[in-house]
Amino acid sequence: MAAEREVEGVDVAAGTEWFATNVPGAAPPLTFELIAGGRSNLTFLVADAAGQRFVLRRPPLGHVLATAHDMSREHRIISALGPTAVPVPPALGFCDDLAVNGAPFYVMAYVDGLVLRGAAEAEALTPDARRRAGEGLVDTLAAIHAVAPDDVSLGDLGRREGYIARQLKRWYSQFEQSKQRDVPDVDEVHARLNAALPEQGPAALVHGDFRLDNCIVGSDGEVRAVLDWELCTLGDPLADVGLLLVYWAEPGGESALPGAATILDGFPRRADLLARYAQRTGRDLSGIDYYVAFGYWKLACILEGVYARYAHGAMGAGATGHELFAQQVEMLAAAALDATDRMAASAP
Repeated sequence: MAAEREVEGVDVAAGTEWFATNVPGAAPPLTFELIAGGRSNLTFLVADAAGQRFVLRRPPLGHVLATAHDMSREHRIISALGPTAVPVPPALGFCDDLAVNGAPFYVMAYVDGLVLRGAAEAEALTPDARRRAGEGLVDTLAAIHAVAPDDVSLGDLGRREGYIARQLKRWYSQFEQSKQRDVPDVDEVHARLNAALPEQGPAALVHGDFRLDNCIVGSDGEVRAVLDWELCTLGDPLADVGLLLVYWAEPGGESALPGAATILDGFPRRADLLARYAQRTGRDLSGIDYYVAFGYWKLACILEGVYARYAHGAMGAGATGHELFAQQVEMLAAAALDATDRMAASAP
C-alpha cells in the first residue's frame, strides 16, 4: 500500500480510523484536502474509496483565542437545524478526543453546488439564477430568524437580551487582544455605537456571518446549504441583515470588499433585499444604518484577528497575502465610521 500523504491539520491515519468507526458507510482509504478560501476554521474535503465525499471542520493551527472556534457548538447548531426549513449540511459526527487529531472536529455531509466567493464564480449563473440566489438568500435568512430556539433545543445557546451591547464588548475585547497596530477608527466607531444602542426586539437565532459566500447554491440559484455557523447565537436578527448589506456590493457603488459577486447583472439591489426581508418578516428596518455600521465594525475586528493568525502562522505553512487583511481592516473601519455619520444624519 502506498504511504499516506501527510496533510497539515489532519492526522490521516487516526482520522481515517475515526471515520471508519463513526461515519456509517465511509470506505477507507480516505484523502483529505484543505478547501481554499477559509479565513477562520479549517475546512477539509474528504473523499473515500467509494467516491463519497464528506467535509471535516477543525480550528486553526495554534494561536487561537479561548472563546473562538468551538466545534461542538457548531456541530450542535447544524444538528438542531437539520429538521427545520433552514438548509444545512447533514451533521455526521463530532470528535472531542484530542488523541485523534490534536483538536476537536466535526464531520458533515458534502453538499454539491457553487460557493459564489466573487464575480468570477457567479459568472457561471444566468442573470435569472442570480436573481433567484439573491431572493433565496433573503428567504433563507427569514427562515433562520423564524426558528423558535426552544423548539429545536437551542434556547440556551446564548443570552437573549442585550445582544448588540454584548457583541460590542466581545469584539472590541478580541480586537484589543489581536491587534497588530492602532486603528483609531475602530475605537471611534465602538464609542459611537455604544452611545446609540438600539432597543432590541424579541430575540431570534442569529447566524452572525450571513452572506452569499457562506452558502452553497445550485446552478439554478437555489440556496442548498448555509455554512459557517461558528458565530451563531441568540439575539437581534437585524444584525444579520446589516452584515448582509455590508457584503452586498452594487454596480458603481463603493465597497470596502471589492470583487463581490453581487455587482453582476441579475442580483437584486440592497433596497430589494430590505423590502423582501421586511415583507417576509414584518420587521421594522428604519434603523438599519446602525446595523450596517455595526456590521462593518465587527468585520474589521474579526479580520484583525485573521490578520494576527496569518502573521503567526496559524493558517498553515505557506499562507500568504495577510498584508491585504491589514488594509481591509482599515477600509472597513473607515466604512463603519461613514455609516455612523449616515446614522446620525438620519436620526430624528
